[in-house]
Parts: sequence; C-alpha cells; structure tokens
Amino acid sequence: MSLETAAETVAGTIRKQEFVEVFAHHDADGIAAASILCHAMLRAGIRFRLRVRQEVSVADLTGDAACLLCDIGSGMENLPPSTMVVDHHLPLFEGELHVNPRLSGIDGDRVLSAAGTAYFVAQEMGDNRDLAGLVIPGIIGDGQEIAGKNLEIFNEGIANGIIVPDRGLKLPGRDMTERWYTAISPYLDGISGAEQVIADLIDQARDKASGENPLRLDTLLSRVVLEAAPKATPAALQAVYGDTFHLQREVIEDAHALSAVIDACGKSGNGDIGATLCLRSSHDLDRAWEIARQHRVKVIGAVRDARPLGGVAGVYEVKDPALASDVADILTRDIPAAGPVLVYAKSGGACRISARTPAGSGADIGPKVRELAAACGGNGGGHNRRAGATVPCDRIGIFTKGWQEALAA
Repeated sequence: MSLETAAETVAGTIRKQEFVEVFAHHDADGIAAASILCHAMLRAGIRFRLRVRQEVSVADLTGDAACLLCDIGSGMENLPPSTMVVDHHLPLFEGELHVNPRLSGIDGDRVLSAAGTAYFVAQEMGDNRDLAGLVIPGIIGDGQEIAGKNLEIFNEGIANGIIVPDRGLKLPGRDMTERWYTAISPYLDGISGAEQVIADLIDQARDKASGENPLRLDTLLSRVVLEAAPKATPAALQAVYGDTFHLQREVIEDAHALSAVIDACGKSGNGDIGATLCLRSSHDLDRAWEIARQHRVKVIGAVRDARPLGGVAGVYEVKDPALASDVADILTRDIPAAGPVLVYAKSGGACRISARTPAGSGADIGPKVRELAAACGGNGGGHNRRAGATVPCDRIGIFTKGWQEALAA
C-alpha cells in the first residue's frame, strides 16, 4: 500500500470520530506529529485529548474512544486492531490503520519522520499546508535528512511561504551565551556548560576597534573550533553552523530552537507545555525556554559524569531516565573514536535503556534490542541505529551481556 493510500485510510477513520485519545512519544518528533494531527482535528471539529508519554501499554488504550498513537506503536504487536498508528519506527503492528513509511518502501530512518508522516495524514483531512513548518522539528529532532518525502514537504512549505531557509548558527538559545552554554547538539567538550570559557571566547571575538564593540561571528566560530577541535568529532564542529529555517507560523520561529525546546519539555515530563507551543500558544513560552535550559544543563552534567560501567566499554549508567537518550546520542555522535553505546537509568524497578551505533556502522540494532528486551521480560525496538528498551532492573546484567555479545558477533 502506498503512503498516500494509508494516510487517506487513517484520515477517513479520524474524520468519522467525535472524540480521539491521542498519545505522542515524548520527543520533538512525537510531539510535533501529534500536534499536526490535533490541529487537523480541531479544524475538522473533532474533540481530542493529547497525552505525551515515553511509552504506551495496551492497558492505556481502554474505553470506547478511538486511539491514535503518534511516533509510537509501530513496534507493538499486541495493539487492538482498531488502534490508529502514525509512526516511522520498525513496524510490527499489523493493523490496517497504520501509516508508516517503511510499509511503503520509504526509509523511515532518513527521509520521513513521524511528523512528516502525520503531515500526509493531515493533508487528507483538509487544507493543512500551513502545518509544514511543524515537520521540521521532527526532521531535526530525529537527525534526518531533507531528502525524499521530507524534501517534498520542505519544498511545499517554501512555496507556500511557511518555511524560509537561511544560513546561520544552529545552536538554540535566547542569547549568544545561552547558545553555547546549553549546546548538546552538538556537545562541545570544554565549551558546553563552561560559562567562563564562553565569556572569554565571546569577549575575544568582539571588534574592539569599533565604538560599538560588535561581536564578529566569524571570529567567534574560528576560536570555538580551535578550542573544541582536540575533543570533538568533525561532525560536531560542522553541526554548529549551517542551514537554518525560519518557521513563519510558529511561536518559536527558529526551527532548531523550537525542536530543542519541545524535545526538552517532553523528556523532562512537561510534554503538555511542548505541545502547547506546537499548537501555537505562546502563553508558556518563557517557562518552556527555562525548562529547556535546565534539561540541557543536566544533560551536559550527565555526559561529564559518564563512565563505563564496571569497566565494560560502551555501557553507561546515568541517574535520571530523562537524560539517557540525549547522553547516548552525544557519546555516539560527538565524542571522537566513539563506538556503539548503551546508556541506562533506573526508574523504580525498571531500567530505561537507550542504545546507539555511530554513523557508518552496519549494525541494525532495532531488532536486536527488541529481541534482548523480550528475553529479559521487557520490551524494546526503534530504528536501525537508534533504539530503546525497558527491562526489569534485575535483568540489566543479562541485557548488557547480550548487547556485548551481539556487537562482537
């Protein structure tokens, strides 16, 4: 079935409902995806309730209301057949109401996010072209490319004046100091979280021969590269500056900033605030920025404190489950000579796991993580290079041993 046909089927089902229970994964892509469809339902006169979750169980899908899962659900085999799923993860759900690029031969890792998938469904519900800007945080949040279907949406957004491409500093923040102080994508060892270093770099980059003492961005970038290069990957340095996007309809115009803020809100347990931004309310904007700042500072602290568990290379424990995913991304992406990484955190009797492999790795970890989690009495899955799992804490040793053996095979 083509993506468009699947989108039309799910859109038709949504249009028949008076009320829909919506569940969104707690990252930027999931919140953006759910918000796109909530916009479409609001315009169609359909009532809904949106909840942002790290994971969803079948027990959550009770009652008579129709259930719609966004950026979550594809990896669940036991969902009720009537569940609507809009996702891009490795698919196991066999229900008919399932929109997933992978089911149509489209690369869900690289060229279509859950937000992009939701956009195709929304377009089948009416003229929702103004929502193209909300697809961009999904692309950025999941580290995708503007290619394939993503490019199709991107070009449509430009043509309609919704997205304006530009070049500039890609680090989110309300001022120049905050951009560098809270930098986690990329993380720059020795600069991220280093207030005095940042102050010195900014001071050294000012044109003191001018009466107004303006900041020279080119000088600042050169000094940052010299400072960070010994402890950063080339990809991390290149990610500081490049293509940026102005989202003309959103409450945070800068796409990288919007992605960072809603992602931080979701992961820190404030997904409702992230969703209100995507639903174009600026009421909690200042609070959302502060949540993002606090979350990103905590991530930087967790990266600094990360040490291989018991001498086992590539396995780390962090204290806060909300930080595990970002820490795993940084350790795999921004640290030189990084290999596959597994980061876990205890949450009651369960361990939340984030597994990653670096760019260029041929390992397909989504199915392996799911298999290991099931063997430990838990659940898991995800993408080819990024996956997650939840297992009982008394089985984490078994899981990590299986992870090590799988990588060595």
